Amino acid sequence: MTSFISRRAARVLLRDRAGRVLLFAGRDPGRPEHRYWFTPGGGVEPGETEVSAAARELAEETGLVIEPPALGEPVWHESTEFPYDGRWYRQEQSYFLLRVGAWEVDTAGFTAVERAGIEGHRWWPLGELAVTAERYYPAGLPDLLARVDGGESGC
Repeated sequence: MTSFISRRAARVLLRDRAGRVLLFAGRDPGRPEHRYWFTPGGGVEPGETEVSAAARELAEETGLVIEPPALGEPVWHESTEFPYDGRWYRQEQSYFLLRVGAWEVDTAGFTAVERAGIEGHRWWPLGELAVTAERYYPAGLPDLLARVDGGESGC
């Protein structure tokens, strides 16, 4: 029987004026061949709200500092199970949507875990994301963005 670590997370669907979405290129240190793209965000700390965690993670991972209310309410929730670095996680996560005109990502705030598992970032046009053979999370991200933010349109 697999033993899961329960975790809450807050993630940000960051869109630019051109309608692209920011994703990080990651790998699992326990399975270096397992490469994937994922949205900014991470674990909710004890005593922290989801929206505060999303704003904190956004600042740490991208350098973009915003007040939590700017994120509004979550636009989507999911439950997921996954292995990472030899451990299994059961994660409840909320996604917030934020549109920016443009943003030059600054990863100086990465934690040691992020430095070990993140290899880069890219602003993805949704059309490219929809047809890529590369793995990304959450699965179905282009359709999710179409539902919550009108697809390709930017700010």
